[in-house]
Amino acid sequence: MLYSKKTNYLMESIRSGRAMTRGEKLNLIVGLSVPSMLAQISTVMMFFIDASMVGHLGAEASASIGLIESTTWLIGSLLGAAATGFSVQVGHFIGANDFFQARQVFRHGLICGLLFSVFLAIIGVAIHVHLPYWLGGGEDIAVDSSRYFLVYALVLPFVYLYHTSEMMLKSAGNMHTPSIMAVLVCICDVLFNYIFIYILKMGVVGASCGTALAYICISLPNLYLAACKNKILNLRQDHVRFHWVKEYVQHACKISIPIAIQNILMSGAQIVSTMIVAPLGNIAIAAHSFAITAESLCYMPGYGIGDAATTLVGQTHGANRLDLCKSFAYMTVGLGMAVMALMGVVMYGFAPEMIGVLSPVDSICELGTICLRIEAFAEPFFAASIVTYSVCVGAGDTKTPAAINLGTMWLVRLTLAYGLSKSYGLEGVWIAMATELTFRGILFLVRLVRGSWMKSFMVSSTLE
Repeated sequence: MLYSKKTNYLMESIRSGRAMTRGEKLNLIVGLSVPSMLAQISTVMMFFIDASMVGHLGAEASASIGLIESTTWLIGSLLGAAATGFSVQVGHFIGANDFFQARQVFRHGLICGLLFSVFLAIIGVAIHVHLPYWLGGGEDIAVDSSRYFLVYALVLPFVYLYHTSEMMLKSAGNMHTPSIMAVLVCICDVLFNYIFIYILKMGVVGASCGTALAYICISLPNLYLAACKNKILNLRQDHVRFHWVKEYVQHACKISIPIAIQNILMSGAQIVSTMIVAPLGNIAIAAHSFAITAESLCYMPGYGIGDAATTLVGQTHGANRLDLCKSFAYMTVGLGMAVMALMGVVMYGFAPEMIGVLSPVDSICELGTICLRIEAFAEPFFAASIVTYSVCVGAGDTKTPAAINLGTMWLVRLTLAYGLSKSYGLEGVWIAMATELTFRGILFLVRLVRGSWMKSFMVSSTLE
């Protein structure tokens, strides 16, 4: 509680124009990063536990989820892109001490996002039967894959409500509430999954039902805390009639569309990667999926620090404090690289145990361990790309970072993966992945040092 009050005081220092010492900056970064890291890790733990429970049902059950995992990430990333366009504006307005417009943007984000999530849900329901076959899955896993995806599609509006509430709170500098809610989602997910998978004997479909019910149970309280209890975002404190402001939506589109295009093509690349892995067999599909899930535990701290970077850069952007914005950018990127370098060491040393928790199948464990140890060497540069990208998003700079992500993914990773998979199988795919992440991180570091992302700081404008 005391640390939370100190963080709030330091956040107010940004808006008030007060000078900050290096120690205060570091305290603020840590104060925002730690709760966000816990939230990110809790979210990954939810998928980790899902994979572990399903993994003990056998290789086919694991492959049925692994086959469509990249598609569910694609849809989730589109919802995240939609929310980001509005949450970045909220951060800018809060930094400028214009809380009324911040709440107006929040309202627009809720309306537009819910409409968009319903649209995606309809598409998901329409394609769920055919999707596993489009991805190269066989008859032995297609039925479970399609049913899992159907349940996921039906719950998308609740997923959006959960994530947009989380992002709005973070834009306001509140990292603690999203962290607590993320832990609650994880707890509910474990409980419901156990009931559906083991007690009701629903298998793969039970895993999707458990996760869906967890989101439904937590998304509405999360929305209440953001829209009714937060002292800055509380929508009930406005007593003027709501009116539609198209500029909010236009600004959101300028921020969100490059992110959405990036996410579509990046997730599309993940789907292509899945199609490269699929012919290697169910063992390779399962090992690939489990290795991705296990690795995510190691890079989530980077995303947690990235959340802090987006909040800090966004509010210093709105407050028009250029030097402080750059200082926070450099410090968060450096901290992210240091933390993920340490996580890479942990991942290399404990790779067998991490995969072993997910699957009892020896062949899956052996192959997954090799993949994780290959990837461990790229973690510091992966951190550089994650946090620098978050810095750019906070400044409203999304076009060039999106181009960097897409260029390296399609021109480096997939090209190498296709070629190396022919000779080295799944190991070749992961060598390509580690190479691409290293190259991507270097490009982002160059952009950070050159200050190109600051151009958006100088030319962007807020609504009067």
